[in-house]
Amino acid sequence: MKIPTVTGVKRAAITALDEKNSEAAVIPVAEVVVVVVVVVVVVVVVVVVVVVVVVVIVISVAVVVVIVKLVVAVVVVVVVVVVVVVVVVVVVVIVIVVVVEVVVVTAVEVMMAEVVVVHTVIIGAAAAVVVDAVLVLIV
Repeated sequence: MKIPTVTGVKRAAITALDEKNSEAAVIPVAEVVVVVVVVVVVVVVVVVVVVVVVVVIVISVAVVVVIVKLVVAVVVVVVVVVVVVVVVVVVVVIVIVVVVEVVVVTAVEVMMAEVVVVHTVIIGAAAAVVVDAVLVLIV
């Protein structure tokens, strides 16, 4: 059996410390690698989530813009149709009033001249009422 000498004990202690230090040095490197990997994964996930959120917002805004454009187009078409219908109705009413007025005036002129004024006033009032009604519909 060997009796350990001071030098041998020192040497064994130094060797043990070297092994411990080398293990201690390896563990932090492994921990740093794990931390770096976790940080990289978290950053990648955050970037992906931000990109997805931005894409969803952009798509949502685009969809809203398309919907608003469609609604505006429909409203414009409806307004144009209403205006065209109102103009046609007004023109038809004016034509009817003019034709009736000419016929009535001609018939009344044959009968008596005073009645022409009365009929013209009545027809003008009727035309004004129709035009007012159409304007109320437009507004």
